[in-house]
Amino acid sequence: MSDPTPTAPQAEPRDGYRAFRTISTRWMDNDAYGHVNNVVYYSWFDTAVNAHLIEQGALDIHDSPVIGLVVETQCNYFASVEFPQAVEAGLRVARLGKSSVRYEVGLFVQGEPMTAAKGHFVHVYVDRETRRPVPLPAKLKSVLEALQCPMPSAR
Repeated sequence: MSDPTPTAPQAEPRDGYRAFRTISTRWMDNDAYGHVNNVVYYSWFDTAVNAHLIEQGALDIHDSPVIGLVVETQCNYFASVEFPQAVEAGLRVARLGKSSVRYEVGLFVQGEPMTAAKGHFVHVYVDRETRRPVPLPAKLKSVLEALQCPMPSAR
């Protein structure tokens, strides 16, 4: 009989991610406890994903007829991040559907080998006007496929 107890999330190494973006922490990111507040991590997820899509020509935030809406998000924390440190956000695609994608982001303190935090969010791509799901546009799908990687065994 298998053990029904889920495995606790674990920090992951850099080689599990396909693309990286450096993000500077800001003075205002720290909270009263002397480390970056948890809500800032979600902003970093958005920054890493959307900047990559824009740079790859897969997202036009002003004129694209298709937009991604977040329908699920989660983050696990392993080590503190604080100002002034740089964060390197690693990006991968874990699941690619007809109109949705699960992005996974690993946040590394600059130069560190393991994630300080990791999380995911799911975008459902919809028509900008009707907000109804639509198939992923070809250019977007191509960029997302390049971010796919095999599922690590300890996720």
